[in-house]
Amino acid sequence: MPTSDKLYRAFELFDEANKKDPNKETYLGKEYPKEVLYAIRMTEKLNEFAPEASEALKLTARAQHICRWEIPRDSYENNRVGYLKWRQDLKKFHAKKASEILKEVGYGQDVVEKVEFLLEKKQLKRDPETQTLEDVICLVFLEYYFESFMSEHPEEKILDILQKTWRKMSKEGQAAALKLPLSQKSKRLVEKALT
Repeated sequence: MPTSDKLYRAFELFDEANKKDPNKETYLGKEYPKEVLYAIRMTEKLNEFAPEASEALKLTARAQHICRWEIPRDSYENNRVGYLKWRQDLKKFHAKKASEILKEVGYGQDVVEKVEFLLEKKQLKRDPETQTLEDVICLVFLEYYFESFMSEHPEEKILDILQKTWRKMSKEGQAAALKLPLSQKSKRLVEKALT
């Protein structure tokens, strides 16, 4: 199977898995399973931000939240320790799910291991592809999920999250973030967080 065919077949299988998401989101008048929409947004943002991305990075972006609802946040303690444990378990879970699909499609061990490495966010700030993935995750969060997050939390927490998000991003990611089509309220909070 040629490379591009394998990539699209993997995307199809990632999306099929995510179509089982019971959580729905409406965007531009169309309803999507939440993680299908997230995966599409990740792919689009990666193509825009890093059009020369490797095949492994394209696969990783599409599988970033694969079947995430299967490990709900509320199945862990409602504190920082519980949150961090949930995040660690999710990374391993996403890596396992994605690698099963990649093997099924016929990818070699080198690609499978690279996708696992990226999904587990290894060597952030040191590995260029891990950093690009993190930039794309942050850009997708800011463009599509920040507004609803903002309405659910006190300003102090929002500013803290924005500052943490900013620290995770590269200079290129930060520059792209400042060009996002954010609302006036979101822009004001981003500016406040950065001063």
